[in-house]
Amino acid sequence: MSEADSWKGILDDDETVLWQGRPDGRVTLKAKNIMGFLFGLFFAGFALVWMVLASQAGGFFWMFGLLHFFVGLGVAFGSTFWSAWRRRHTWYTLTDRRAFIATDLPFRGRSLKSYPITKSTVIDYDGGQPASIMFNHEMRRKKNGHYRVDVGFERIENGAEVYRMMRDIQKGQAV
Repeated sequence: MSEADSWKGILDDDETVLWQGRPDGRVTLKAKNIMGFLFGLFFAGFALVWMVLASQAGGFFWMFGLLHFFVGLGVAFGSTFWSAWRRRHTWYTLTDRRAFIATDLPFRGRSLKSYPITKSTVIDYDGGQPASIMFNHEMRRKKNGHYRVDVGFERIENGAEVYRMMRDIQKGQAV
């Protein structure tokens, strides 16, 4: 199947793919990852100590600590590795009109989201290596309110080139 065939029914008739890429899937350590890791280890460690002490009383009461132990490990390692794992299952496409983000995650399935690039689109470019370009945001629910999640092409290798293409789209000069 050719590239044009795979986009049939998704792109407009005169829409053209300008760039496709994938994010860097390496694990990155940030302050919030380290804090989540430490909290998760503390939580799991506390549960482990509780299970050892409860096991000395005999019986199976100690098994109630298993849930807390595994939740602690999930928080510790999930905060460290989830972002990298999600990026490894993500694909990016830029056309002369829109940006697409495709994901294929277990339990969530496949997802393809489209974001129009217009003159009024705010594009934030982080020129690091690898670079990130944010061009939209989503509001997500939490227990007591909402929080903002920036949307864009995270940790891409040729960020300066993709940023230039997006600026050209905004100016109406897309190649």
